Amino acid sequence: MKDASRLFVYTSSPEETEELGRQLAEGLQPGTVIALTGELGSGKTTLTKGIARGLQVSDLIHSPTFTLIHEHMGRIPLYHFDLFRLGTPQEIEDLDCDRYFYGSGITVIEWAEKIPDLLPPDHLEVHISCEDSVRRFEIEATGEKSRESLARFRSAMGDMSDSMRHGETISDE
Repeated sequence: MKDASRLFVYTSSPEETEELGRQLAEGLQPGTVIALTGELGSGKTTLTKGIARGLQVSDLIHSPTFTLIHEHMGRIPLYHFDLFRLGTPQEIEDLDCDRYFYGSGITVIEWAEKIPDLLPPDHLEVHISCEDSVRRFEIEATGEKSRESLARFRSAMGDMSDSMRHGETISDE
């Protein structure tokens, strides 16, 4: 039986990872939070670049090295958090995250494992792991809204049979 709340996708290049992000963004609704986890260099920022492209953000996307949040305007605003340099969860609490998490934009959080207790109950968790040149994306919905986003993504990927030409593999494992 297919688990509606979890999906696995594999990519084998940065271009495929960015395209995965673009396709994921197509089905996102305002107020969606995406929690990214994975080792340094696993592809979190590359996936975020693709999400930005799917949201029609024209800004250059990069890790917000010295700030925790970058705000980008697109068809839906993108709030890009990078918590790599976060010292304590208190630093993020001081930023009034609820206005991002429950606002009118899409929030993408790199290094989300640093603030598990601050994440909204309903979000998309994306864990990225690497082996050689293959990236494995485990995408899990944690609530109703995120399940709807995942279902739209799954449907779009199913309808895009030629998307497999990029080497992406989709599995329910």
